[in-house]
Amino acid sequence: MYSRGKCVATPAFVLYFVKGKPGRVRLGITAGKKIGCAVKRNRAKRLVTAAFDSCLPKIKKGFDFCIVPRTRILSLNSNQVANRLFKALSDNGLIE
Repeated sequence: MYSRGKCVATPAFVLYFVKGKPGRVRLGITAGKKIGCAVKRNRAKRLVTAAFDSCLPKIKKGFDFCIVPRTRILSLNSNQVANRLFKALSDNGLIE
């Protein structure tokens, strides 16, 4: 996905996306040790999951996503992450 897909970088996360099977949306989250200990990595993954779930009804079907959280995501709440994710998706034409 990293080499075939497209990449969108924000201060809070990096979004990779590629065409997938029609009619479904898949999400993968990769949180490296650079973010911090396991507690911080899990919090970052929870924030990304909550943000993606709030955007899911509006996302175009047929895409696979991989989101890599950055350390700045830990200073945001879930609404802020959701707003930034929605903006990144809409800027790239992935919102219906």
